[in-house]
Amino acid sequence: MPAIVAETGDSPSRKPRADAERNRLRLLDAAKSVFGEHGPGASLEEIARVAGVGIGTLYRHFPTRDALIEAVYRNETGQLMDAATRLSETRPPVEALREWMLLFVDYLGTKYGMSAVFSSIAGGTTALYAGSGTGVREAITTLTERAVASGEIRLEMEPLDLLRAVAGVASAGAGWQDTARRLVDILIAGMRT
Repeated sequence: MPAIVAETGDSPSRKPRADAERNRLRLLDAAKSVFGEHGPGASLEEIARVAGVGIGTLYRHFPTRDALIEAVYRNETGQLMDAATRLSETRPPVEALREWMLLFVDYLGTKYGMSAVFSSIAGGTTALYAGSGTGVREAITTLTERAVASGEIRLEMEPLDLLRAVAGVASAGAGWQDTARRLVDILIAGMRT
């Protein structure tokens, strides 16, 4: 069985047991929720409690607060990238593009809602954010190219401009996510042939 790299990236290890992986995912979900509600001051003990595990389990998976925060970000980004692949394989092209853009709105909500938490990591966010831009760009490009190839839409701009438009709505204040979701439908309707 091939070795995988542990969450911290320090050393190779065997694939985690199913219950350990479930605990890790519960911790990530709990951290997203608790950090989103309480910001950078959120207690790791509270995160463990919400996840239904002991603090030792949290530290076994995430030896530092920064490791947990980074893992939350990477998990959210990974889910967004996985969704692009899954939707491309299971949905018609334009529907896949629309659904992924709606997921992108949720992703932005998490990213903006936890921006103070992400910014609290030692050394800043440059390294944390570095890899996600490429993945997002590749995902929107693949999805739009597939939709254009279907003949159902035309695109006379860079695919990334669609996401820039959606992200631009985030500065609109309260209720921006509903506005962004409506904008996704307006963008899709405007590209239809």
